[in-house]
Amino acid sequence: MKLDKQELLRVLRTEGDNDTAEKVAARLPDDIDTDRDADALDAVGLDRTQLMAKLAGGGFGGTLAP
Repeated sequence: MKLDKQELLRVLRTEGDNDTAEKVAARLPDDIDTDRDADALDAVGLDRTQLMAKLAGGGFGGTLAP
């Protein structure tokens, strides 16, 4: 799954998870691919299951591409 780093940062900050947002800002590319960047996502404390839960909550709107 692909997503925009700025959208992920927006959702994390909206949820009050500023520590993770700062790690994402520093370590992940602008266009995040959950398969390609799985290790980097794990390193900042996010995994695919957590991202899917955020998506299910509607946090990312229509900015995702399969």
